[in-house]
Amino acid sequence: MNLGDLEVFVRAADSGSLSAAARFLDLSPAVASAALKRLEASVGVVLLLRSTRSLRLSNEGERFLPAARLALNELRNARDQLSGARQVIRDSLQISLPSDLGRNLMLAWLDEFVLHYPEVSLRLNFSDRLADIYRQPVDLAIRYGIPVDSALVAVPLLHDNRRVLCAAPAYVAAHGDLSSPLDLPAHNCLRFRLADELHEHWSFSRGDEKINVAVSGNRLADDGDVVRRWALSGQGIAYKSRLDVAPDLAAGRLVELCPAWQGELAPLSLVCADRRQLSPTVVLLREHLRHCCQSV
Repeated sequence: MNLGDLEVFVRAADSGSLSAAARFLDLSPAVASAALKRLEASVGVVLLLRSTRSLRLSNEGERFLPAARLALNELRNARDQLSGARQVIRDSLQISLPSDLGRNLMLAWLDEFVLHYPEVSLRLNFSDRLADIYRQPVDLAIRYGIPVDSALVAVPLLHDNRRVLCAAPAYVAAHGDLSSPLDLPAHNCLRFRLADELHEHWSFSRGDEKINVAVSGNRLADDGDVVRRWALSGQGIAYKSRLDVAPDLAAGRLVELCPAWQGELAPLSLVCADRRQLSPTVVLLREHLRHCCQSV
């Protein structure tokens, strides 16, 4: 299994196009196709399902992709260390981040990145209000959900992230567990407002069954970090990105409710206005953040 074949697979999976991966890597379509075939022969499974108009990951490909990314990073690091040719990255980036995720997870991840690349300087803006990338002095934004503006370039960091119902053990002890999300109207729900949109209809699925529940409560905030803090202090039930609360769930500070039901998708992406902004620094940062998200 060679580095070039892995890179073709990862690029094709990210872009949804083998020809786009070939252009990015400066390969002919035939060479890229041959690289993918070699990799699939090496692992013994089909990784990408291809037709004349579309390309998507197979089930095996979805499981293999995180390992392929990690292997690429490890091989590149080993190659750089052996050759003594580690690239010196110099750049200045202004980044907009969600309040909760930015403060409680990404701040430390960005510090790690700057420690590794000390010639990079960062200017960070923590807010749940969506920055106007075209008008504000913002190079990159980290955002949940699919960008409404299709002209923006969105590079996935964690595509399969979902929302999860959670509450502090003290709240569950005082008010009881839920047998179903349909029990939510009887509970104090911690709601979130983004711009003019009040997030008070929470969606869930279980197999083919889908439900949408109207919720209410005595606390509402336009800051995701505040909602998480309310949940931690036992004030009610939150419907949060699993990535935001993963450390709290692991430590037992919060418990997941109705685990048989899936919350709605909340994919995380790195967003910019133009693909030409995907400089070597941004590409390295994207890979670092993607690896950190997957490790959580």
